[in-house]
Amino acid sequence: MKATLPKTLASCVAIITIASAIATATATAATVIVPAPGASLNLTRTNAAVSLSLSNSGDQVWIISSSTNLVNWTEAGSWKVYNGTYHGSFTNPPAMPNVFYRAFYDPARQNIASTTANALLLPGTLYNYSALTLPASFSQPPILAQDNMPATNTTTDTGATLGRVLFYDKRLSTNQTISCASCHQQAHGFSDPRQFSVGYDGSLGTRNAMGLSNARWYQRKHFFWDERAATLEDQVLLPIQNPVEMGMTLDALTNRLALEPFYTNLFAATFGTPDVTAEGISLALAQFVRSIVSTRSKYDIGVSNNFANFTAQENLGRQIFNGTVGNATCAACHGTDNFTPGPALNNNGLEFPYVDKGVGAITGLTTDNGKFKVPSLRNIELTAPYMHDGRFTNLDQVVEFYNSGVVFNANLSPPLRAPGGNSALRLNLTTDQKAALVAFLKTLTDTNLVADVKFSDPFNYGN
Repeated sequence: MKATLPKTLASCVAIITIASAIATATATAATVIVPAPGASLNLTRTNAAVSLSLSNSGDQVWIISSSTNLVNWTEAGSWKVYNGTYHGSFTNPPAMPNVFYRAFYDPARQNIASTTANALLLPGTLYNYSALTLPASFSQPPILAQDNMPATNTTTDTGATLGRVLFYDKRLSTNQTISCASCHQQAHGFSDPRQFSVGYDGSLGTRNAMGLSNARWYQRKHFFWDERAATLEDQVLLPIQNPVEMGMTLDALTNRLALEPFYTNLFAATFGTPDVTAEGISLALAQFVRSIVSTRSKYDIGVSNNFANFTAQENLGRQIFNGTVGNATCAACHGTDNFTPGPALNNNGLEFPYVDKGVGAITGLTTDNGKFKVPSLRNIELTAPYMHDGRFTNLDQVVEFYNSGVVFNANLSPPLRAPGGNSALRLNLTTDQKAALVAFLKTLTDTNLVADVKFSDPFNYGN
């Protein structure tokens, strides 16, 4: 049912929802007037509970009121939207046979501050991001040489906490609709299950979002598939400024974040000053990303007990991966317990002629054409689709590609060349061997990481 608001109220209402129901109804009907694109509001009622769902990229305060006659209204509460979404509920006064509800935005009531306490769900004692318990192999060569954490930006608990908030904050995009986490989702090993990520205005990117598990370890230290960012500190600022991805300028971003009290508090705790700076954003985001460390997979348990926890199939897959059964060369490019390469830059024979030149498009060197960064295989089961262009939808397709589909070209990496070097290597794996290799790759899945709350969205959505 629609109702006419008093003129004194209607003059300042931007979005109105009137929802009505008798006391025994299970849900309300809703009418939504939305003057701003992307904003939506819904009221539902089950028995005595009334629920409010808001999608509001402006992060505004909303007022809810109820009435039994559509004339006299009683305020039921006010809610602040944080990070574009709110889900709240309140209990309906008893013994009311007919109750109507409305939710509206009043510019004169925008007086709920975004403090750390009400905007974020942070623990009283900060999560541990800085003193991680790592496998012994991580502090020894060759993994030690893969560590790209600079002495000028070692991870701290306060810095990674700030980085976590930034990572999930949609304010980093120009229309406040996407965050870093939109394209690097925890449930998917901090990658994107879509072939190409969607930018702030609906435009698609041109490469698949790489998983971030163990991004701290990469000996070449560069980031992005084409290695165009020299450091992680450089990399984290580029999607923010990319016209397809987030579409912001750093000046606009720092000015926007400086208006939020919880950011000035977090910056002060991290850097000793409440000033919100692009450098601080870069340092904090890099600290959080480097803290996303996977070391609790079935494989890690196997390292400690000589893989007694593996099935026969998984052990066969491990042997194939390491080249002790058959002629596969997986470990040459995905070596060590971190499953990342050493100093080499690789062309994996994905295509020729090159649709995407990769590093070659950045350096201009023909010898770099078709070469791409090799990410860690940790959590590879969760990061489909695969390759820089997301062309493979599952691990079976990836294994079959390396078994029979590598395309020979002048830049093909040596481990993928057949003896003599003039053709692509063919593994000639049996069906059972291919299944075993997939089974081994799945032992690299760390379910603890994708469920760990310290890497999850910290915003208070009122649930």
